[in-house]
Amino acid sequence: MEAKEVIKILKKQGIGVLPTDTIYGLVGLAKSKKVIERIYKVKRRKRDKPFLILLSSVNDLRLFDIKPEKELFSFLKKIWPGKVSIIFPINSKRLFYLHRGKNSLCFRIPDNFLLRRIISKTGPLVAPSANIENMFPAENIKQAKKYFNKKVDFYFNKGTIKKRPSIILEVKRG
Repeated sequence: MEAKEVIKILKKQGIGVLPTDTIYGLVGLAKSKKVIERIYKVKRRKRDKPFLILLSSVNDLRLFDIKPEKELFSFLKKIWPGKVSIIFPINSKRLFYLHRGKNSLCFRIPDNFLLRRIISKTGPLVAPSANIENMFPAENIKQAKKYFNKKVDFYFNKGTIKKRPSIILEVKRG
């Protein structure tokens, strides 16, 4: 499968498994409530746990009503792309389907050029780990297929991934 096919499937509100810069993720469009609900169902995830959202650039934060102050913006430009996820406060009823009443969302710009290119074409993607809730994240497509079988629309194989998860930081009061 090629990136063009992945982009086409995602734009049509499909979901699938692809490598991020840390582990395989179960991905779909962050802007689609239908996609979000499908991923919760396929992953068997508790409905009150928000998903990580992957961005292609710092400017994508504006799509989620986040406008970092100059100092924070400069900090983000230094650490992203990279394996650092940032939790931002969110006070938006429009985004309730994403934050699930937690009033915060977690974002990362992956340190993977191909993935950033895909996101630049599709828009931000939710990307929880590719596993069923409380199971080990899939390290390869064979494991992911054991979890999801035909419940997802694509598998983008890039071999075995055994990397550490991202570091998580939280923004409070700017």
